[in-house]
Amino acid sequence: MDAARVKAWGLGFGIVSSIAFGTSGPFGKALINAGYSPLQASWTRVAGATVVLVPLVLVLRGRAAGRAARRRWPLLVLYGVMGVAGCQSFYFIAASRLPVGVAILLEFTGPVLVVGWTRFVRRAPVPRTAALGVGIALVGLACVVEVWSGLALDPLGVLAGLGAAACQAAFFLLVDRVSGEIDPLVMTAAGSVVAAVVLAAIAPPWNIPWHLLTTAVAVGDGTSPGWFLAVWLILVSTVTAYLTSVAAVHRLSAPVAGAVAYVEAVAAALFAWVILGEHLTAVQLTGGVIVLAGAFVAQRSVAPAEPVMGEVPVMEQAGVRRADG
Repeated sequence: MDAARVKAWGLGFGIVSSIAFGTSGPFGKALINAGYSPLQASWTRVAGATVVLVPLVLVLRGRAAGRAARRRWPLLVLYGVMGVAGCQSFYFIAASRLPVGVAILLEFTGPVLVVGWTRFVRRAPVPRTAALGVGIALVGLACVVEVWSGLALDPLGVLAGLGAAACQAAFFLLVDRVSGEIDPLVMTAAGSVVAAVVLAAIAPPWNIPWHLLTTAVAVGDGTSPGWFLAVWLILVSTVTAYLTSVAAVHRLSAPVAGAVAYVEAVAAALFAWVILGEHLTAVQLTGGVIVLAGAFVAQRSVAPAEPVMGEVPVMEQAGVRRADG
């Protein structure tokens, strides 16, 4: 397949992934409002995905899946803990305490953390535009949380949103690091297994209010069967979203896939508005646009395309996305 077609497929995967991820906030929040805890909703999501993905991997990949997983198991464990369990759990905690649109905007400050990681942990110079993007994103973030009102939003929700941003950054950095080495299906299944085990230790499945799955759950002004919300979270917001996200990174590189992923923030806000009736203030909407603009500039600058401050060693490509969502 020629390069143009590979990129076209990657773009398609990225858009599908962003829209699928964007549905997780409203559907997950409906279950949480009905009685699930954020961690219980996260466990249901990843455990269900594990049940779907593991047999699929065994049938389609066989022993090759095991060999690939053994070679890179430390990274796969980290991917499962941060890129799957951490990202989803922090996002659901944030969405349970904040409007979904605010939660997703906080998560999309991940590029700021990537720039900080590159500059202060790797001690590598970064482009001037990266610093500019960080500044723009922070101004937008101040508008989203309305800091002049003494942080009117729930502080724990804000901290959880920033935790989701850190995990989102880890997701793309890890996927980019093993790009071309591990099949997307194998990586997604392995991450789901790890996440299900980790979350089961924190939120034991026997404490989950399973009876809610057989009742009508309030969703905005209407209702939906609880089982439908759970199935959607598993098959669409998790299995489909993660598989297409990893496939997009493998075809586009993390920086480009991360740029496409900004569709998720718009999709999540729109779904929250249509499904849950949640609205953001004019100031928050303006701040959201500023956050996405700054994060986009910072994220694209991680793969340098211009001279940077000081001598520049070859930098690894890196990008962000949530995955959480």
